[in-house]
Amino acid sequence: MSGHSKWSTIKRKKGAIDAKRGKIFTKLIKEITLAARLGGGDAEANSRLRQAIMAAKEENMPKDNIDRAIKKGIGGGEGGSSYEEITYEGYGPGGVAVLVEVMTDNKNRTVAEIRHIFSKSGGNLGENGCVAWIFEKKGSIIFDKKAVDEDELMELVLDAGAEDVREEDDELQVITDPGSYEKVRKVISDKGLKYVTASIGMVPQNSVKLEAGKAEQMLKMMERLEDNDDVQNVWANFDISDEIMEKLSL
Repeated sequence: MSGHSKWSTIKRKKGAIDAKRGKIFTKLIKEITLAARLGGGDAEANSRLRQAIMAAKEENMPKDNIDRAIKKGIGGGEGGSSYEEITYEGYGPGGVAVLVEVMTDNKNRTVAEIRHIFSKSGGNLGENGCVAWIFEKKGSIIFDKKAVDEDELMELVLDAGAEDVREEDDELQVITDPGSYEKVRKVISDKGLKYVTASIGMVPQNSVKLEAGKAEQMLKMMERLEDNDDVQNVWANFDISDEIMEKLSL
């Protein structure tokens, strides 16, 4: 398994998502606020806001928090919104391609912090465009293999417009283009199938296989980046074998 899907699995197994729920709420509120600012507060007419609200609900964010974030985004909340979206590109240990999406109110502070994390982790921040070409924007819906019938899932999602269903260790990953994501997700929900995670993000077209030393460095780098308050998402094209993962998790 490679890249972000691998990282998502690692975090779930470590229980890191529950442990950092406060940070997750902060990131989701930022996304809702900016989505409302850019596209208005009507979720039916604003697909980015609609997806952000769905993500917040899946994390059990209270409705009042969501409503306040929307109000702030459209200018009706205290302090307004001054977030700026920036994507940084660079290389991690072993030449892994890394995309870092941030939302910040202080660009100078953020770029200094991101550059420091890259260099501390055995990587380096690059120029715009240096690795973006490796990634494609896709919808991703991940299932526990034991919880669904693979043939049934494949027939259902491909008929609904999904591009592919990939087997990743003990999981199945449904891949869609961004335009079909909501339709596929709705068909899945209407059928009553339970997925582990669902999101639109950057999927790498190739991967870099890492040995134990570089793998450990890469995972630490991912943790440091996601721990940064300004970072919304991190995408990377690393591949780590199950054997190495088991050793690292001991």
